[in-house]
Amino acid sequence: MSVINAIASWYLKKRIYQIELFIKHPVETQMEVFHRLISTAANTDWGRRHGYRDIQSIRQFQERVPVSSYEGLYPEIERMLKGEADVLWPGKVTWFSKSSGTTNDRSKFIPVSEEALEDCHFKGGKDMLAIYLDSRPESEIFSGHGLPIGGSHQVNKFNNTSYYGDLSAVLIQNTPHVFNLFRATSKKVALMSAWEDKIDVIAERVEDMNITSLAGIPTWTLLLMNKLFERQGNAQRDLFEIWPGLEVYFHGGVSMKPYRHQFEAIAPGDKLWYFETYNASEGFFGLQNERYKDDLLLMLDYGIFYEFIPLEDVELPFPRAYTIDNVELGVTYAMVISTNAGLWRYLLGDTVRFTSLHPPKIVISGRTKHFINSCGEELMVDNAERALAMACEVTASEIDNYTAAPVYGLDGQPGHHEWLIEFIQAPQDHVRFMEVLDAELQQLNGDYASKRIKSLGLRKPTLHSLPTGTFYRWMKKRDKLGGQNKVPRLSNSRDYAMSILELIETQD
Repeated sequence: MSVINAIASWYLKKRIYQIELFIKHPVETQMEVFHRLISTAANTDWGRRHGYRDIQSIRQFQERVPVSSYEGLYPEIERMLKGEADVLWPGKVTWFSKSSGTTNDRSKFIPVSEEALEDCHFKGGKDMLAIYLDSRPESEIFSGHGLPIGGSHQVNKFNNTSYYGDLSAVLIQNTPHVFNLFRATSKKVALMSAWEDKIDVIAERVEDMNITSLAGIPTWTLLLMNKLFERQGNAQRDLFEIWPGLEVYFHGGVSMKPYRHQFEAIAPGDKLWYFETYNASEGFFGLQNERYKDDLLLMLDYGIFYEFIPLEDVELPFPRAYTIDNVELGVTYAMVISTNAGLWRYLLGDTVRFTSLHPPKIVISGRTKHFINSCGEELMVDNAERALAMACEVTASEIDNYTAAPVYGLDGQPGHHEWLIEFIQAPQDHVRFMEVLDAELQQLNGDYASKRIKSLGLRKPTLHSLPTGTFYRWMKKRDKLGGQNKVPRLSNSRDYAMSILELIETQD
């Protein structure tokens, strides 16, 4: 092991003891976070209005503070954007992460305080490396460079004191200089706003470098890999021929399941490790801490207090809300967070299921607005990902991207689900592909299965096999190329499906 790797490993592994501590004492850790958040924000405008100084228990907190969406908190965030201090969090918050997500085209501006940067986002990045190095002590990750494939927006000014950009841009602008030494691309390149030009520049700059780690959303990472193979004339499409020292790929943002086979094809063997992260504009929430398990350790000491609302309660005015000590395995919860950036009882929009309580581990099952429930089938993204993976395996096919929406029945007739899929390797038998998909969805989801009995509630799903590049053109048309932008997977509305089909028709 090189000297740099040895020093970095020693520094990062000190954190492992603290992680083990909150794993042993999850309730106590969250209570400490809760009381620290309440006391810190007691003198803010929000804290005074909700009586934070007198709050002694979680029950009091839940009684006084409503669950809020972004729209519910926006009047306070807008005051912060204009430079007002002590609104949701002490002092002035000068950085905001611009995020539109996948369910709404309207931009959101998420406050990112100094505490959120240091104690959440950067701490999560360091823990990601610490857990990896603890799992792989022979690693030489610091003998080369890391290649993050992140956002594509410059940092912009609201006014003389407030700045915004997508999360990766905010983090790049605030990253301590020592960590930039290991970044493969310069800050200037990383912040390029023209995504297609940026991919070309990155490919040119890094093809001859010693890249030891990758980080990014699978779809955009694969796009860069294809650009590299094209530049190098790499007929074998072997990533290790370009970067022999490549060790690990840190991924997040979308499920890896539909893309795992593509990565294994270009990085053959067992050399490349895959580690999932759960990081969003609102905070860094979870990390994969076991190589061959796809659930995520919920990080409890990042200045985030967690609550979990059963999915069926999300639309209620007074939903049940559980804390880490009374959640149950296998239940689908909407995640609610209170953070060290002033998001109070904020409905994140993600749904999760606990796979373990000791330690607390979760899988992301979908979005509160990202599902199909046209007749009570309650189809979530997690069901879709698993069923698609099975259909691909059985039919020897590969998916690039997809979305699905309901087709509502007319005149009392049952409707069906319409799947829009862009294949890298299309199945020889599309009918067989949909039969497997349908059967696996019934196996995974009892509500879906009951609606499919004799097609009384739902008829068989249908497939549109899209031309190559359709989703790329659609995302480009919506100005959502690159970075953290993601294709919406499931929608109860037909808006996304119709706009994609209209795009195809105009190009025929």
